[in-house]
Amino acid sequence: MPLKPIQFILFSFLLLLTGCIVQFIPETDENQELLVVEGLITDQPYPNTIKLSTSLPLGEANSAKPLVGCKVSISDDLGENFNLLETVPGTFITPGNFLGMVGRSYTLHIKTGASNGNLNYESIPMKMLPCPPIDSIYYEKKAINFQNVTDQDAEGCNIYLDTHDPENQCDFYRWEYSETWEFRLPYMVPNNTCWISSNSDRINIKSTASLTRDRITRYPLNYVSNATDRLKFKYSMLVNQYSLTEDEFTYWEKLQNISDNVGGLYDITPASIPSNIWCVDAPGEKVLGYFSVSATSSKRIFIKDKFKGIVDLYTSCIADTIYPGTPIQNLGTYVWVIIDYQVPTQSYKVTTRIKGCYDCSVRGTTIEPFFWRDDQ
Repeated sequence: MPLKPIQFILFSFLLLLTGCIVQFIPETDENQELLVVEGLITDQPYPNTIKLSTSLPLGEANSAKPLVGCKVSISDDLGENFNLLETVPGTFITPGNFLGMVGRSYTLHIKTGASNGNLNYESIPMKMLPCPPIDSIYYEKKAINFQNVTDQDAEGCNIYLDTHDPENQCDFYRWEYSETWEFRLPYMVPNNTCWISSNSDRINIKSTASLTRDRITRYPLNYVSNATDRLKFKYSMLVNQYSLTEDEFTYWEKLQNISDNVGGLYDITPASIPSNIWCVDAPGEKVLGYFSVSATSSKRIFIKDKFKGIVDLYTSCIADTIYPGTPIQNLGTYVWVIIDYQVPTQSYKVTTRIKGCYDCSVRGTTIEPFFWRDDQ
């Protein structure tokens, strides 16, 4: 955006005075520490999580600052109350007897500790809306051509979702997903095969309110690049679908616009995005984040296909051959045997740079996921 005349004059003046670039932190309400709430309760039989933290003043390092010592509870429209347990600093989970139910309304209650003013916060009552099932999740290969050289063609993968609501009760959707993939080391070592899981870090939302039919087709959930090893052996994605109120959809839409511009979902949430949580003791205080309530439907896809041009992450592994009579310095500390040759002469192949070259558990886990063979 071009500088206004006054901005140009001030900028030029600063350059003349200093001859260098200095950090500029504007005066803003976001310099104060504000309560940040991340929470979602569903109708699924597993613990729900509420996370509390405080925002950092503008210009400081972007890292979480958990809010500890709070009392957190959830009440419903039938007068039942459920106290949450703080498992790690700033993270609270619902008790075992809690299960969200479609049609019920839920309110979040927070009381901070003495060091944070003993303040009381509440959400507005949130009704749990029904969520239709996911119809299908499918993938398509996407050709990648490097400078139109055909022998260097590679392929990525687009993953799409179809869903619809025959009851026309859900006009606003949100999706989250968890990726899991298998990878293998190019050496016959004990920890040769591992798995990695990663949660989505982008906002996936869609509205059907303006459509004549409540149907979503070919929604682009994710693109998996050939620049990772996700697609080399076997890949899986679990998708959770949520139904939103119009107000919550507006919240995620505004957050999406900002995250697209700044490049990160977990950057500081601007105070301009309205929350559904307020401070009972100080109604004018701003609160960041949202207390979400939604029924959930889930579906998993497995991809076990051949993709061209998948990156080899182990080309940077530097290995040496050690013969009998030659000592192996720092064995087991900085140097690891990756191949034990027996013929024609006994020798060892060792790596001296990347620890992950001989042990896949550096990147992932050797424990096979419980769902990994569900596609068989």
